[in-house]
Amino acid sequence: MQSQDLSQRHAPSAGPGPVDAEQAEAVLAEHYPRLVRLAYLVLPPGLGRGRRVLTAHALAQRALPRGRKQPAPVPAQGGGRADDPGYAYLRERVLRMALAAARPRRGLPRLSQLPPPLPQVWGLRLFPRSGGADELALDQRLSTLSGPARAAYVLRGLEQLPDTDIRKLLKAAGVSDPGGALASANSVPAHPGLLSSPEFDPCTLQARPTDLVRRRQHTKAALAAAAALAICGALVALPGRGWGPDGAAAPVYAGNPAAEAALDPGRLTRVAPDAWRTADRTDFSVWPARGPLTDDQALLRRALAVWARPGRSVRVSATPGTPTGGPAGPPQLLYAGEVDATRVVLLYDGLRVARYAEPKDGTQGAAVDFARVDGATGAGASALVLGRSDTNVRYLTAPWVTKAAQRDLTKPDSAAVPLPLADGVTGPLASPALQSGGCASWTVLQLTDASGTHLGTDLGELVPARLTAGRPGAAEDASGARALRTWAPFACSLAAERSAGVRSVNAWAFAEQPLPDGSGSGTWVCTRAETWRGDGTAALAQFRAPGGAAGAVVAKGADVPDCGPRDPRVLAGVLWKSAAGNWYLLAAGSKDTASIEATGGVTASGPGPLLVARAEQGARAELKGVSADGREISGLR
Repeated sequence: MQSQDLSQRHAPSAGPGPVDAEQAEAVLAEHYPRLVRLAYLVLPPGLGRGRRVLTAHALAQRALPRGRKQPAPVPAQGGGRADDPGYAYLRERVLRMALAAARPRRGLPRLSQLPPPLPQVWGLRLFPRSGGADELALDQRLSTLSGPARAAYVLRGLEQLPDTDIRKLLKAAGVSDPGGALASANSVPAHPGLLSSPEFDPCTLQARPTDLVRRRQHTKAALAAAAALAICGALVALPGRGWGPDGAAAPVYAGNPAAEAALDPGRLTRVAPDAWRTADRTDFSVWPARGPLTDDQALLRRALAVWARPGRSVRVSATPGTPTGGPAGPPQLLYAGEVDATRVVLLYDGLRVARYAEPKDGTQGAAVDFARVDGATGAGASALVLGRSDTNVRYLTAPWVTKAAQRDLTKPDSAAVPLPLADGVTGPLASPALQSGGCASWTVLQLTDASGTHLGTDLGELVPARLTAGRPGAAEDASGARALRTWAPFACSLAAERSAGVRSVNAWAFAEQPLPDGSGSGTWVCTRAETWRGDGTAALAQFRAPGGAAGAVVAKGADVPDCGPRDPRVLAGVLWKSAAGNWYLLAAGSKDTASIEATGGVTASGPGPLLVARAEQGARAELKGVSADGREISGLR
């Protein structure tokens, strides 16, 4: 009976009849906070929190019908507010206008396409209350989605609509590919509770004053300057006029002296070329400014301005957990120069590295990328990505790096190929982050300094991930012959760690297992990726059968201590078919595993860190181990 009720709730009801203007006004008054929240979540994050608030209120107020009666354009979805044709009508109107705000305009817009006049709040900046880390992470994930995908996510999480009704509503709102929007929304985990938090409530606001002294003393001058700025901005925006003083940055939103100091290229921190030789720490703070354009004040000003307030045309990306706001004070200049067909500026503020890039020709295509580097030192602060093009990547290396080379991680016996190194900039090398199709090789960067040789790999971020090998807590750089042989069969598994904010990846060969039916020995390796932010770690248990060119991932865990310095233990299993055609359950644990037990589809147990048991094809088993000190070990799944 309960399932029957649920099916009736999610079934679309009949389409609503005409909506009276007075009825719509009553519905708007009743559900105003909900509609404004919906608009706020669907609007493009590039507007900024303050402007999104005002625009969301404007869209909700503009949703009222102009005449006495309007036909409701979409069928109501069953359940709660959606049974009200007035609410369904207003929701579709708000959704349509919010999606229109996210679409780029071409040519001159019609009157109906112009943005709504915003509510005016003079002398105050309004924005929602700040949430916690979970809300910030969700907001960053939503910012990577398209407008229709954000709408699908919000309709599913906030409005609790089934996918069939979401498709109809998106189609009615003018979305050409509702199915694609739903598929993109699936990439963000469901957090319906967070969507109802104060972080996304544009009706519960904090107010802060603008600069009171300047507003009182220079009101007339500000109005005159604003008029002049508008005229100049229109001229700069004309085709063929080149970059303006602030490049692709959005308009200035405040006259805060501290913020202006942080955006003054004349106040950029520049480190002496030999500062690293006497510094207590070898990190990014002792990198000197390099590159032929370090004195190009116009370029540096554009980079700082776009960092602080990127315009709509700017592509902004950040590793997970990295804030994208402007610098708190004047950052440090690491590089300014030309890389292939792009002008590049690298900046560092003690927590993040920001990479600004603009094309040498034209005024479109500026980008700014952010990456966390807090705590980076030594080998972890040895290189930064300058640019990627034609499947290749170039790095800027630390001043203490003496040699650079590239090597194929899948071929441990091949020699490294030297890379040219000029003023810290490497020659191009193949980037595994840009390769497509199958994985036949994995090119990594090899750097040499006074402390030894280190390996790093491009995973699609600004900082290459450091590669190590060995037991957690005692791992070393993966540049030795033994470490290279450990990594070779499992190099291609690094593709699973792309764009995840990975700081380092360790490979630990924790077991060698004799195989039944005279099949030789199999190798068990655990690879663990550590992130800059602490959470988001990933542990992969991999098994390589004799004669196999590459290992296979058989179990994995996310945000678990297994295979890490805090808990250097691991237990995993795999269903394996011998050359004789027999199926077996193979299980292996780290050396301190005293016994292993399998339950479920396979029942078996045995002492020690290895277990072999006959099994049927397709059988599934649960593994549990006990360590030498009596602690229980759960198997990676």
